Amino acid sequence: MATGKIICAGLGPGDPDLMSLRSYRAIQGARHVAYFRKAGRKGQARTLVSDILPDSVQEHAMEYPVTTEIHFSDPEYNRQLAAFYDQWADTLAEMATTEEVVVLCEGDPFLYGSFMHLYTRLQGRAEVEVIPGITGMSGCWTASGQPITWGDDVLTVAMATLSEDELTRRAAETDALVVMKIGRNLPKLRRALERAGRAGDAWLVERGTMPGQTVQRLSEVTGEVPYFSIVLIHGQGRRP
Repeated sequence: MATGKIICAGLGPGDPDLMSLRSYRAIQGARHVAYFRKAGRKGQARTLVSDILPDSVQEHAMEYPVTTEIHFSDPEYNRQLAAFYDQWADTLAEMATTEEVVVLCEGDPFLYGSFMHLYTRLQGRAEVEVIPGITGMSGCWTASGQPITWGDDVLTVAMATLSEDELTRRAAETDALVVMKIGRNLPKLRRALERAGRAGDAWLVERGTMPGQTVQRLSEVTGEVPYFSIVLIHGQGRRP
């Protein structure tokens, strides 16, 4: 019978002070810590916990075989990532037979987090505990200084990787909007928001809650922006 388990610790939106006490305690007591990163990079999740990792912890860097080098619509993209998740699910399940392993996850693990792909593969193979975290988008709309929804507002969360037509439709039909994964998709998103008549209401937040945070009207942004920037349109609904 397995005596260990896997704990996925949601790290919150980026400011270490916004990490939950539960995640903090799990990390401080960890003997094994695993985290995702791009090859050749330290990784944002690992960076966030630099000051709280025990000196004796054993680290396991899970390096993506591909990120943006191949478009996600290419079958090869899915093949490589599926094999990557299969391999790490096997590795973590084996470790969890005798050890407790803490897997780091930025934001909330169940909101577009990479850990979800391991979670589904680990069902019935290991005990898994997931610690929720404040989402990155929550940190961003708080940084904007404006409530994202009022009263009966409908909030839509969309990826900028969607087609221009789909982004236009989503923007036109919702009250409040969060768009993630911006980067090279910014020109397409701008066109979609213009077509939906919402461009003048849009804000862009970079590095929300972290050092170097910026909050600007999208209309004032020039040049390229990071992939993990977030665009916001605040709802203006019912209020007393």
